[in-house]
Amino acid sequence: MKQYLEIGKIVNVHGLHGDVKVVPWCDDPEFLCEFDTLYLGKEYKPVEVADARLQKNNVLLHLKGVETVEEAEKLRNQVLYMDRDEVELEEGVYFIQDLIGLEVLDADSGVSYGKLTDVLQTGANDVYEVKDETGKTVLIPAIPDVVLETDVTSGVMRIRPLEGLFDAD
Repeated sequence: MKQYLEIGKIVNVHGLHGDVKVVPWCDDPEFLCEFDTLYLGKEYKPVEVADARLQKNNVLLHLKGVETVEEAEKLRNQVLYMDRDEVELEEGVYFIQDLIGLEVLDADSGVSYGKLTDVLQTGANDVYEVKDETGKTVLIPAIPDVVLETDVTSGVMRIRPLEGLFDAD
């Protein structure tokens, strides 16, 4: 599991005092506002957050040490990361990054349906995209009746598919 996870991208400068506009890559933009420290770029350079506020679906950040438009402009297109150790997730909640690549097994027979390749956020519930070794893709609703166990440490998800989900075309 990666220590640092992408949380957003700086897309623009805001105002005259070095604020930056961030497009959040998390479920809820408010989540990004909770951090005192974020990490900039592939070097994961720590940056202290002096202020964070919402603006529509984006986040405006004021980073310590960035006081001018010119300094903020240098940060444009940089990706911001969070340290997974700075977040405590609720029981049964996972980072999407940790779900990608899990082997999806039948809870009763142990048969492998393939690897989880994507998480689609539909609003009502997430949907897991699972691709088998032939390249066939199946969509699985991420609901308790279907997903019985998620073990990111072992790299396995156990499901009991809804009737007809894996029937031949």
